[in-house]
Amino acid sequence: MFGYRVPAPDEAMLISGGRRGLGGAPFRVVTGHGKFVLPVFRKVRFLTLSMCESEVTETCVTRQGIALHVRAVIAFKVGNDHESIINAGQRFLSDQEQMSVLTGRIFAGHLRAIIGSMTVEEIVTERQKLAAEVLDTSKTEMAKIGLIVDSLQIQSIDDGDTGYIDAMSAPHKAAIQRQAQIAQAQATQAAVEAEQAAARKQAEYARQTAVVKAEYSAEVDRAQAQAGQAGPLAQAHAQQEVLAAQTELAQRQAKLRQQQLVAEVVKPAEAEAERVRILAAAEAQRMKIQAEAAASYDRVALDRMLIDQLPQIVKEAAGGLAGANVNVLNGADGLGEIAAGLVSQGLTILDSVRQNLSGGQDSDGQRSENGKGGNSLLQLPGGKGRKSDDGPVDVD
Repeated sequence: MFGYRVPAPDEAMLISGGRRGLGGAPFRVVTGHGKFVLPVFRKVRFLTLSMCESEVTETCVTRQGIALHVRAVIAFKVGNDHESIINAGQRFLSDQEQMSVLTGRIFAGHLRAIIGSMTVEEIVTERQKLAAEVLDTSKTEMAKIGLIVDSLQIQSIDDGDTGYIDAMSAPHKAAIQRQAQIAQAQATQAAVEAEQAAARKQAEYARQTAVVKAEYSAEVDRAQAQAGQAGPLAQAHAQQEVLAAQTELAQRQAKLRQQQLVAEVVKPAEAEAERVRILAAAEAQRMKIQAEAAASYDRVALDRMLIDQLPQIVKEAAGGLAGANVNVLNGADGLGEIAAGLVSQGLTILDSVRQNLSGGQDSDGQRSENGKGGNSLLQLPGGKGRKSDDGPVDVD
């Protein structure tokens, strides 16, 4: 659009004509946006806000009177605030290249002043301190002309042909050279020691190789000697092993024969003896059982025979009373007593017979007491009578 102007991002637009700017400045400052400017009645100029560079090469004398050639580089720009832009615009708007020239001159003066208060050693070893002091002393003066310094770098310091810096560095160089020589000597010594170690290892290897060869030769000789004697020695060892094997075999055969004898003779004999003993014991037990059974059978048979004869005995006793005059004094009770007496006499006779049969004779060959006829005779009519324990029975 005709009459509308816009500054670049790194520029400040200065509009002169019309009313004054801030603080009574002869122009108004516009940054970051556009502005409508009346042609003919207003004039527009642009001031750069970008970074600028100034190089300073100056010969400075130190406190020791030694001349040093110092080369430094200054990075600066116009400040972003309106005051700095107005100050820089009033001084450099028509010739903005003068900012670098003026900045270089300002720093050259401050650099000479600062270096004049320092020694060569301080300048060489403390360059950062030198740059900081130059910046501090120039900050106020640079602000007056609307400029700010971003950085100051001391690029080189040279004493020309005086050789002071070289002399100052000589001890260090000598120390470095001495250390280098020492390191070289150590490296050489290490190399020599390595060579000597390698030589020793090689000699040791050669010695061990010779020893191994000698041992190998000796071993070969011993092997050959043993091989020469191997025939007789082997035959003797073989015969000794055969004898040992035959001895062991004979011992095994004897042990086996002993086991066979035990199994074929001793064990069968023991088994036969045990069989005979068992059969004899069984036969004796059988005979004992048969004897006991026979004795028991005889007693049982005798008892049965006597029991079978008991009625006949009682009958004969009763027959003796037939036709006899018997006085019964107590009636039925007396008659019962007579019958009971007959039965009792029969039992007594039966018992006496049993004792006579079973008692036999005693140890003196005499009859037992039961065989002596200890029972009384039962008197029957007609001169007949039987023994009775209760004495004779009177019959009328």
